[in-house]
Amino acid sequence: MPSKRLLAHLAVALAIFTIPTMADAHILSGEGGGFLHGFEHPLSGLDHMLAMFCVGLWGAQMGGRSVWSLPIAFPLIMVAGGIMGIAGIPLPAVESGIALSIIVLGAAIACLWRPPEWLALAVIGIFAIFHGYAHGAELPNATDPADYAFGFVVATGLIHLAGIAVGLGFQRLHGGQFARALGGLIGLGGVYFLVA
Repeated sequence: MPSKRLLAHLAVALAIFTIPTMADAHILSGEGGGFLHGFEHPLSGLDHMLAMFCVGLWGAQMGGRSVWSLPIAFPLIMVAGGIMGIAGIPLPAVESGIALSIIVLGAAIACLWRPPEWLALAVIGIFAIFHGYAHGAELPNATDPADYAFGFVVATGLIHLAGIAVGLGFQRLHGGQFARALGGLIGLGGVYFLVA
């Protein structure tokens, strides 16, 4: 069980990352480039932030290698989606795919779904393509695409870590019911993004 001090630090980090500016995650403001813009990007779009948080939370809930394999695989597969977006390869229903990722991942957590690791990786891999595509499609407009991408990856990793921290920190709290309830609420948020 993590120490109380570690949990307190992780809770503070989570609080910081869950205060988004509610801006649309797919519109860059200002010059739109550089590390800070890339870092801010996943934090300013609640749809992306929730999905990335769920990846960490679900991995922690599944336990074993999934604690790290899911959060590591997601940004790596996002790169493929990002390349598709940069290249202008058509991908239909990107926004719906992003909303569905929140619904499916939230439901997986709420239902305590523990599939084989390969299947969990396939599920998050499909959704990572949509998330990567949405961001890759705008990278050519950034003044410094490499720095922007690096900032985005760092922020994504931190959101995954927040999900892991919550998942591990509250794993034993009421038999994991807190995490399951959180997954259900997040899944409902995905329904909002799907119909909005």
